[in-house]
Amino acid sequence: MGKLTDKAIQAATATDKDYKLTDGEGLYLLVKANGTRSWRMKYRIGGKEKCLTIGLYPLRSLKDARQMIVQHLFCKSSHEQNS
Repeated sequence: MGKLTDKAIQAATATDKDYKLTDGEGLYLLVKANGTRSWRMKYRIGGKEKCLTIGLYPLRSLKDARQMIVQHLFCKSSHEQNS
């Protein structure tokens, strides 16, 4: 994990279409055409792709978003071991 940098995120500006800046482990920053930037996590349950919105940038930092992904992966791993 860790492709994105704070510098790249700050430089991300709105365009005529929404686009994604990926970080790894399903984490990405969605940059909307209206300029809103939100953290999202892509994952699968039962083979179906799901998306979880983690929060808005800059209210939730890159570091915070990565920590949430690590927590999610840890909880998922623990749950699978207990099943």
